[in-house]
Amino acid sequence: MTDQPALLETYRILAAERLAAGPLAFLNGGSGACVTQRANQTDFDDIAILPRVLRDLRGGGTAVRMLAQTLDAPILVAPVAYQTLFAPQGEPATAIAAAAQGVGMVLSCQSATPMAVVQQAGEGNLAWFQLYWQGAGRGATMDLAQAAADAGFGALVLTVDAPVNGVRDAEVASGFRLPPGVGAVNLANVPQPKFAPLETGESLLFDRVASCLPTWEDVAWLCDNAPLPVVIKGVLSPADASLAVAAGAAALVVSNHGGRVLDGVPAAITALPAIADKVQGAIPVLMDSGIRRGSDIFKALALGASAVLVGRPVMWGLAVNGAQGASHVLRMLRDELEVTMMLAGCRTIADISRDCVHLNR
Repeated sequence: MTDQPALLETYRILAAERLAAGPLAFLNGGSGACVTQRANQTDFDDIAILPRVLRDLRGGGTAVRMLAQTLDAPILVAPVAYQTLFAPQGEPATAIAAAAQGVGMVLSCQSATPMAVVQQAGEGNLAWFQLYWQGAGRGATMDLAQAAADAGFGALVLTVDAPVNGVRDAEVASGFRLPPGVGAVNLANVPQPKFAPLETGESLLFDRVASCLPTWEDVAWLCDNAPLPVVIKGVLSPADASLAVAAGAAALVVSNHGGRVLDGVPAAITALPAIADKVQGAIPVLMDSGIRRGSDIFKALALGASAVLVGRPVMWGLAVNGAQGASHVLRMLRDELEVTMMLAGCRTIADISRDCVHLNR
């Protein structure tokens, strides 16, 4: 394919046409009645941009510093599992796309490609590794963290908002199952907890799974001992943001997992301002869930985000045209951000502040 779609929305439509029902449900579906998934996008509509005019915009740009590295734009590819479901090249193609655009990438803990292969494909771009707390405990979690460090990743993104999967109706309806040959290859040698058969009256979730879940004490231990900076992803409460700072997190991500876990929680963009106010610049605050336009990125930055993570749109590009499609999606988002900045009178990312937006709600 040589002709690229002109609009991000066209990528979404074409990806829906090309993907089988199961992978499409896995990618695009939300949890429950998808109330939160819809709000992730519609809540952006309640934010108006207040432009300033007649400003000197010469020499501006979108570059930012993020955990001691420079990004050409305040964008990272969000962690998305099993990317070979969407294109044969999978995660390495996404890493190539991110590197081509000078933005970051967070590799899913459930990548279908070995982490070292993905890191090599990214040619040294800012690559972070998503880490889930391993059920076998601190040792297994630290071993995985060390493997990521040895592979050349720059940070660990500990995802804390999905101790179990949400109720995903679209996946259930489609009968989605991972096809043969697709799996979480980086977890193949990670020990898993072993349980005896359930006894009468025991709950699989509350008596077995809950016994393997981390606490803030475990997070603090990880931050103190991990070989890489730890970013906490999945925060919606200002109180939890304070605990993340106290635990030693290098950054946090305001996120509801793209509306894929607990339905009925606030949109990430709605939760962002209170968390940014609570953190008061102690650590960078990032945001994901619902970014579809460069103007969305602008609004998130104005409300306190240092950068955003983008998942589904990049996968639409990947599904349509591999690394080139994913790269084009990222470029469109950056171009739209630049246009928004120019029209709003902001020369640099640092010029984007709370004064640049008005909340209509």
